[in-house]
Amino acid sequence: MSESTTAGPRPAAPGAATQDPTIRPFQVSIPDEDLVELRRRIAATRWPERETVDDDSQGVPLATMQELARYWATDYDWSRCEAKLNALPQFTTPIDGLDIHFIHVRSRHEDALPLIVTHGWPGSIIEQLKIIGPLTDPTSHGGSEADAFHVVIPSLPGHGFSAKPTATGWDPVRIARAWVVLMNRLGYTEFVAQGGDWGAAVTQAMGMQAAPGLLGIHSNMPGTAPAEVVKGFETGEPPPSGLSDEERTAYEQLRTFYAKHVAYALIMGTRPQTLYGLADSPVDLAAFMLDHGDGTGQPGLVKQVLEGTLQSDLTRDDLLDNITLYWLTNTGVSAARLYWENKADFFDAKAITIPFAISVFPDELYQAPRSWAERAYPDNLIHYNRLDRGGHFAAWEQPQLFSEEVRAAFRSLR
Repeated sequence: MSESTTAGPRPAAPGAATQDPTIRPFQVSIPDEDLVELRRRIAATRWPERETVDDDSQGVPLATMQELARYWATDYDWSRCEAKLNALPQFTTPIDGLDIHFIHVRSRHEDALPLIVTHGWPGSIIEQLKIIGPLTDPTSHGGSEADAFHVVIPSLPGHGFSAKPTATGWDPVRIARAWVVLMNRLGYTEFVAQGGDWGAAVTQAMGMQAAPGLLGIHSNMPGTAPAEVVKGFETGEPPPSGLSDEERTAYEQLRTFYAKHVAYALIMGTRPQTLYGLADSPVDLAAFMLDHGDGTGQPGLVKQVLEGTLQSDLTRDDLLDNITLYWLTNTGVSAARLYWENKADFFDAKAITIPFAISVFPDELYQAPRSWAERAYPDNLIHYNRLDRGGHFAAWEQPQLFSEEVRAAFRSLR
């Protein structure tokens, strides 16, 4: 990884920050010896015995991981991903003492709406690469000039090419404030924000802070659950009476998530420093990330990608690009600490008063009911739509559909 010391593409906005506002161009440059060592470690994996079940109820199956490891060590080509990243304008800038890495692609349409998009875990900026074209150049992707965005995609602190915090305090609330500094520093006095997973937490925190210039937010994993039902699904209580069919389905999805699929988050949220295997073993890192799961189960859609049965734009190389990025930057543990830092619930309704747009994908962790969304945001829900395909990694697996949703979400704010 390398970066130059020349100034960035736009001057800092007056008063955007009281610290060094320098924006430095960035290029990815991974030494060949790092890739040789990665392949050596994959080949040297000490494998456990096969699982004692005939499904994935004990985790990512041995056969799945061994086939992925074989391909990763022999056929996978990181240089393709590196070239793709380096074809995009990338930068770093210090915010609150931490160097933040980001992609910044301006549309050729000068009236484009500035948009900051935040990834999640176990994702990275790799998740959003396929939406850059449709959002910045809509006329080439089924949209109109009026749909154009200037797109900013930062790496979360401790993730990818952003610096790793060396002290506590970098939670979604602090990151939300940093993103406003970033957008102002790029010269954007008015902008919108989008996010799913951790990106949802950060984006909704931005919505709660309602910084001047933030016109509205969009989420594909929104917090909508009424306060009186949150404790119930978190602790496994039966659904309360009076829920509609749609609400009961959402409640059961969330109850199942907390009962069966949240162990990865619990260990990262309580003991992230115990996860030395994420720094030491590529295969452990891959298995831990692949087992994240979604609304179809755990490991969910990513297993279908590896089996070649998922009808989407998500590929095995996409998954390995993302995992390899974590490995090469040694961010398995530093990314896990965000769970430790976070103190807020994910799925409860938030105190957001600025315009809020919601997209509901069928294979997300839960399908936010329209009734909950309208109850939570009665005066500021500007868009609600249920899609017929797509899941937790919607921008990654359904980029065209996702881009159409983002256009629709913010159309009324232009």
